[in-house]
Amino acid sequence: MKKALLVAATMAFAVPGVSAVAQDGVTVGVSWSNFQEERWKTDEAAIKGALDESGAEYVSSDAQSSSAKQLSDVESLIAQGVDALIILAQDTQAIIPAVQAAADAGIPVIAYDRLIEDSRAFYLTFDNIEVGRMQARAVLEAQPTGNYVMIKGSPTDPNADFLRGGQQEVLQEAIDAGDITIVGEAYTDGWLPANAQRNMEQILTQTNNEVDAVVASNDGTAGGAVAALTAQGLDGIPVSGQDGDHAALNRVAQGTQTVSVWKDARELGKSAGMIAVELAGGAAMSDIEGAEEWTSPAGTTMWAEFLEPVPVTKDNLDVVVDAGWIEKDALCQGVSGGPSPCN
Repeated sequence: MKKALLVAATMAFAVPGVSAVAQDGVTVGVSWSNFQEERWKTDEAAIKGALDESGAEYVSSDAQSSSAKQLSDVESLIAQGVDALIILAQDTQAIIPAVQAAADAGIPVIAYDRLIEDSRAFYLTFDNIEVGRMQARAVLEAQPTGNYVMIKGSPTDPNADFLRGGQQEVLQEAIDAGDITIVGEAYTDGWLPANAQRNMEQILTQTNNEVDAVVASNDGTAGGAVAALTAQGLDGIPVSGQDGDHAALNRVAQGTQTVSVWKDARELGKSAGMIAVELAGGAAMSDIEGAEEWTSPAGTTMWAEFLEPVPVTKDNLDVVVDAGWIEKDALCQGVSGGPSPCN
C-alpha cells in the first residue's frame, strides 16, 4: 500500500531561540486519551527517553476516555507554555478545537497513532490498513471457511475503519465465494476489553455459538473476545489482535489468539519525541525525515510518517523475545510444550 500522510501545508512553527535539533528549554506536552491500554506506558517511556536524550522536558495529561476532558487538558498544556504537543486523540473530530488553539499559540501538533483530520497536525502512526490486512490474512489462513465475527475498534477512532477496510480487502474474495460469512460485527466503545467481551457475548447468543473465527482489531478487544469464547468452551478458535501486548503474546503462545500485529511502540514513541523537538525548533513538517504527503479518506492532505508493523504468530514468536519486547518467562507463562521459544 502506498504510504503517505497528512497534508498540512508546509507550516513551520517558530520558537525563538530554539534550534531544530534538541536543546534545553524545550517542553513537549503529551495528551493521552486514556492510560488503560498496556501499550501506552511503553509509548510514554519511549517518548520520555527521546526527550531526555535531546534535553527536552516532558509533561502530560490523561483524558480518561473523555473528549471534553481532553480539550481541557490540551488547554492546560498550552497554558503551561509547551513548545510542541503530541496528542493521542480520543475523538478525531472533537479534538479539532484543540488543534486550532495550538495553532493560534504557534505550537506544532503531532497526531499520535490516531488520525486528527486537520492539515495542521503531523500524523505519525503505523500502516493501519496493512495491520488490518495482516490480521485478516492470519485468521483466514487458520480458518478458511465458516462464520466470522468482526470486533471493531472505537467508532470515534479513524483507525477502527482503516483496520476494518484492510480486513475486508483480504476477506472479500472468500466472502464472495461463499466460503465465509460475517455473522456479527460491532464497534467497541473506547476500545475497552469489557465492551468487546459484551459485544462478543451478544453475538454468540444471537448465533447460538456458531462462530468459527473472530477478527478483533486490537489485543484489548481480542482479550475481551477470548474471555467470551472461553466461557462458552470455544477458546482456541482463530482470533486476531494488534499491539504486541504481553498478555496477547502469551495467548498466542497458548493457542487462544492467532496473531498479534506488533507495532513496536518504542520506535513510534522515539520518533514522536524526536519529531516534536524538531517542530518546536522551527522545522517544517515537510522537512521531517520519512515524511510523506498523504490524503485522508475525507480528502484532507497532510504530512505524515508510517512505520512498518510485523504480524506475530506462533511461527515467529522468537522475534519479540529477540527484540527485547517481552521476556521469555512472560511469553511462555502457563505454556507447556508450545511453540518456540516456549518448547
